[in-house]
Amino acid sequence: MKTLIKSITLTACLLSSVIVWAQMPETQRSLGISYISGGVGESESTAMLAEAKQWPLLLELSQLENGRGVWIFGSQIKIVNSKNAVIFDAKAQGPYMLINLEPGDYMIQASYQGVEQKRALSIKSDQPQKISLFWK
Repeated sequence: MKTLIKSITLTACLLSSVIVWAQMPETQRSLGISYISGGVGESESTAMLAEAKQWPLLLELSQLENGRGVWIFGSQIKIVNSKNAVIFDAKAQGPYMLINLEPGDYMIQASYQGVEQKRALSIKSDQPQKISLFWK
């Protein structure tokens, strides 16, 4: 009986890890930099937030709508390095973006519905950052 319970527990754990993994959006590349964009739906959001600890940068994207903050998708995200060269350029496919940046100083240029905002960013080794971009 104990062996059966252990087998059922192990199977349940394996299935739950597969389900979480299946909810993670596919890793993509922009100008040589890997990223994941998404977070649509609770399971995908949960999976991305759990994975964020392994990535140097997590962007959260939202706007004010009818007096409250709501998650958005479709914003254009560009990242410029310290030499003023665009090193990343992608459209967000959900409210979260995980971006694999090397340590260094950058400028985020984010645009949504014709409104642009900029944010300075300094990435340090082994110090994941979360940047929230909010449009009014």
